[in-house]
Amino acid sequence: MVVVTLFMLALGGLCLLWLARQGLMEKPWLEESTVANVPATGASLRPTPLIGLGVFLAVAGALFALLVSAYSMRMAMPDWRALPVPLLLWINTAALAAASIALQCAQAASWRGDLADTRTGLLAGGAASLVFVVGQLLAWQQLHMLGYFLASNPANSFFYLVTAVHGVHVLGGLVALGRTGARAWRGDEPDRLRLSVQLCTLYWHFLLLVWLILLALLTGWADRFAEICSQLLT
Repeated sequence: MVVVTLFMLALGGLCLLWLARQGLMEKPWLEESTVANVPATGASLRPTPLIGLGVFLAVAGALFALLVSAYSMRMAMPDWRALPVPLLLWINTAALAAASIALQCAQAASWRGDLADTRTGLLAGGAASLVFVVGQLLAWQQLHMLGYFLASNPANSFFYLVTAVHGVHVLGGLVALGRTGARAWRGDEPDRLRLSVQLCTLYWHFLLLVWLILLALLTGWADRFAEICSQLLT
């Protein structure tokens, strides 16, 4: 439960920080208008897609928090038999981190108005993300060949479940990334392209953060961290 509590606190803190930065914590109805004494409407100055993404990430984060909670509670049962973590998962993690970095570079290039570097960053991010997805499928295949089937143990079922749910989110992101790439290659309006790249970048940072938490849980690092915290508190 310590792991779940820490996860929820971290997720809640990040959501509150993000909302505060978007100006959603402000009270514009209490502010005086400075333009021709026209009363403020209270409308957010942030683009609607950006706010929508924030809401979606909060919902997706809650879903992963529930999975982490269920995993932590189920692994305490006596029939839990942890499966070995394929070495390939570390390579996949590096690929997802590379995708996040590439998209961050694409976002910086879009703000500079450098269309060529924006395209390169988007292409590199998409390619690294595909490597991640293929790597996850290969990791499943390795475990299957070693006899770790889906229904043979609760630990196996949870491993396939959490990695599948995360993989579906990556695939969904790739669809949006493909549309952003199409805008970049046809030379769409700079402001629209900049916003689209920003949305993809934020989403990939979220995917990376969630995957690192899931990886810590699957490898047992989260449990060891919880034990250290418990020892320090006592």
